[in-house]
Amino acid sequence: MNIAYISTYTPRACGLATFNSNLKNAIESNNEPGSKSFVIAINDSDNLNQYHYPKDVRFIIRQQRQKDYIKAANAINQGIADVCIMQHEFGIYGGESGVYVLPMLYRINKPLITILHTVLQDPTYLQKLIIKEIAQQSSKIVVMAEKAVDFLTSIYEVPRHKIALIAHGVPDYDITQSNPILENPYFKDKRTLITFGLLSRNKGLETVIKALPSIVSNHPDVSYTIIGSTHPSIKLSQGEEYRDSLKQLAKNLGVSKYVHFIDSFVPEDELVNYLRAAEIYITPYLNEAQITSGTLSYAVGAGAAVVSTPYWHAEELLAEDRGKLFPFKDYERLAVIINELLADDSELSRIKANAYNYGLQIRYPKIGKKYFELLNEMIEEEKYLVKAENFTIDVERLPSFNLDYVKRLTDDTGIVQHARYGIPNLKEGYCMDDNARALIMVLMAYNQFKNKEALNLLPIYLSFIQYMQCDDGNFRNFLSFRREYLDDCGSDDSFGRTLWALGFMVCNSPNNSYKEFAKELFFNSLKHIDNLEHIRGFANSIIGLSHYLSCNSDKEVKNKLIFLADKMVKAYQEHNRSDWQWFEDKLTYDNAILPMALLKAYEVTDEFIYKEVAFKTLDFLDQETLDKGYYNPIGNDGWFYRDSKKAVFDQQAIETMAAVMMYFQAYKLTSDISYIKKMQQAFLWFLGENTLRVPLYDYETNGCCDGLTMIGLNRNQGAESTLAYFISYLTVLQAVEKEYEFETVAAKRVEA
Repeated sequence: MNIAYISTYTPRACGLATFNSNLKNAIESNNEPGSKSFVIAINDSDNLNQYHYPKDVRFIIRQQRQKDYIKAANAINQGIADVCIMQHEFGIYGGESGVYVLPMLYRINKPLITILHTVLQDPTYLQKLIIKEIAQQSSKIVVMAEKAVDFLTSIYEVPRHKIALIAHGVPDYDITQSNPILENPYFKDKRTLITFGLLSRNKGLETVIKALPSIVSNHPDVSYTIIGSTHPSIKLSQGEEYRDSLKQLAKNLGVSKYVHFIDSFVPEDELVNYLRAAEIYITPYLNEAQITSGTLSYAVGAGAAVVSTPYWHAEELLAEDRGKLFPFKDYERLAVIINELLADDSELSRIKANAYNYGLQIRYPKIGKKYFELLNEMIEEEKYLVKAENFTIDVERLPSFNLDYVKRLTDDTGIVQHARYGIPNLKEGYCMDDNARALIMVLMAYNQFKNKEALNLLPIYLSFIQYMQCDDGNFRNFLSFRREYLDDCGSDDSFGRTLWALGFMVCNSPNNSYKEFAKELFFNSLKHIDNLEHIRGFANSIIGLSHYLSCNSDKEVKNKLIFLADKMVKAYQEHNRSDWQWFEDKLTYDNAILPMALLKAYEVTDEFIYKEVAFKTLDFLDQETLDKGYYNPIGNDGWFYRDSKKAVFDQQAIETMAAVMMYFQAYKLTSDISYIKKMQQAFLWFLGENTLRVPLYDYETNGCCDGLTMIGLNRNQGAESTLAYFISYLTVLQAVEKEYEFETVAAKRVEA
């Protein structure tokens, strides 16, 4: 049996990596000789060489690289794997709450066991959705505590037959070997209390330190050793603040000489020796929400006397006198329990024996055998399943995401609006339209990739918007390269696009200061809405207002949105005919933005008329742009007037961007997968599925050509077209995160 293991992996300093390595070894000891099992390892940086992995690592997923997950699925499907085992913790996968794992699971066509190391009692909406979808795509879900089984069935609605309960494994300890740790000065001639694991405030180590004065007054030969480095994410943001606070607390209580720190991620063989040398192992966690604790399992397996707060896993593992429990934060009760155990050798020995005997049942060789039996059982069950027919987005066709060209167009003022071929045309200066689009794009890029380049560009575009705002709330549109205003007020379109960017910024800002700044500009601009006259100004403004309302409740903003949406409905009612379902007597530019705006309005108001008009006009636009079997937008060289011939050329990138976003919005409202297919069809216009069969995206410069003309490409690569490409690209990646919803035929059991 060839098994693909998906997880973090040694030598990465991570408990999950150690677990996966041990489990792999335990399972493979039951496997047939010559099996070709392998590991898909997960890195926590973009550096493929971050860790020196052993040869059994065949593929590396970089945590925040969405395409790596798709490539990993393809590697599994096209390779020799018969089955997969995946370890799951929310923090090891990319995207919000690790959502990037879902497109990978959706694509894997091999039987899958997922091991859940965390099952939350009170998950966020997205966390709950992710676990439910993981369960849907997995043949079996493994958890390590009864409480986790209860949560999965009652909170996540996972069928009980899909869940297997297998205890956390522990090393196959050899207690006959000599223990070098006993010569360590922290342990030699001491009765040592220990805690180990990554340090963070939720570990409650201060509770033990507060108990020490009472303990050492009765047992002066006691020492307390804390083993483990600070959690990497906490160290990055807070340094060693928690460790230093513990040292200061010990000093204040006069017990510094009894408290020792071993600041490292201890190898497993060394850790086993520490556990064997300990008199008592303590886990003083601060709340009950710990469904699995590998450290606790190791301590029990080593036959340590364990004293713990009553978090979920501890209540189960320490039952039947395998340890002692004390209330959360109750250092006085902890001191009493420790003193009693240290004063009663027979009681201490009895608890250790109970723990050790139980630990014999959860050693990795036995746990590995249970998993191997489960794998065989799963493979047998899979024979009687008809697989779902899944639609997936062709992510392999997406070029790598690269902001080099956008950075070339951007200086400390803003993004230059035009370029000659791939060279910025400084003579043309800047425009508000492009800087608003640029702000939207870098926000999307940062939220998608946590891209630092995007984050660095963000304040440039936001500052440009502030510089161009007028006292009446409107915005100028054009600025010379010498930073001289070239107009007194901009167009309705540029106003609407700027309001869109600001509304999007308020709800997607990477920090509060940017959010507050954008909010101020947003509200300064609202007074100009009543002066808008043109329908694309209405539409772009509606999208900005709807973004704001998606995360804020505001009656004034909602009334402004309804005012504009009603104007769009009125325009449709005045111009539509049985053969012309549109807002005007012509289709011109940025057409898809109009149905999209009403879809966004419906999303935040629930007014049916907006939805009705949006889909009638969307369907009409479909007929005129998807009638060739590929996306064929209205050409700007003549446009398309009612009862006239449709212009084919001077096709523009902003038209395609609007279509990509419109179709994705339609999918989000309807869950109709046909809109995802149309979205993909529209996006492929950039990559060559168009009238001339030539790509507009330039793989050399990472920019986008300005359009399709009758004689070929417009090789200039201005900001508008390049930003339209990147916004479309990032919208497609957002859709990839929804792939778990795309099933068209449910798997069903058939007779053997």
